[in-house]
Amino acid sequence: MTLSEENYLKAIYHLGKDVQGEVSTNAVAEAMATKASSATDMIKKLSEKKLVKYKPYRGAKLTKEGRYYAVNVIRRHRLWEVFLVEKLNFSWDEVHDVAEQLEHIKSDKLIEELDLFLGCPSIDPHGDPIPDKHGNIQPSSKVFLGTLRAGERGKCVGVENSSPEFLRYLDRLGISLGDELRVLSKEPFDNSVLIDTVRGQLNVSSLTANNLYVKKI
Repeated sequence: MTLSEENYLKAIYHLGKDVQGEVSTNAVAEAMATKASSATDMIKKLSEKKLVKYKPYRGAKLTKEGRYYAVNVIRRHRLWEVFLVEKLNFSWDEVHDVAEQLEHIKSDKLIEELDLFLGCPSIDPHGDPIPDKHGNIQPSSKVFLGTLRAGERGKCVGVENSSPEFLRYLDRLGISLGDELRVLSKEPFDNSVLIDTVRGQLNVSSLTANNLYVKKI
């Protein structure tokens, strides 16, 4: 399994969560920042290895074995993110690119020891669930902050947009994982939300509120 093959499997896995059936070749190409013809060639190669099911003009879908490899890469990535934040003092907006490199280290023993060393964490620094060694992912009851009504409270458990720009913006707002957020009011004109946090009241845009995951409390 090459680095490129692992990245393609991971991309198809993430894209497949939002569609029914096959992921289009164009969507895969866009995710991988490459030409559609290059994406098609790789998908055909993965199909020959029985890692995806490919249908011309429709796209690709992971096989059971393909999903196992994809989830394994995601597990390694998210464990490394935890390590970088908790042990090496990286900020949550810095870890993704470094973890992208570390996720391709193919030592099962290293990853299992890393998991134990970190105390078997269930989520990464962005609130995304960490698959266990069997590829199982615990379901989450998280919802977007923007779906809460006035008076409802939630614990911040993750982000939809994990770009460095958005994470640094949350740092400036003083919002981080684990914070309790209470909706005070919602503005009908632009759907902005006035919230109460441990650091005081904040008015956040609809875009921000619908990129923040909370668990109702």
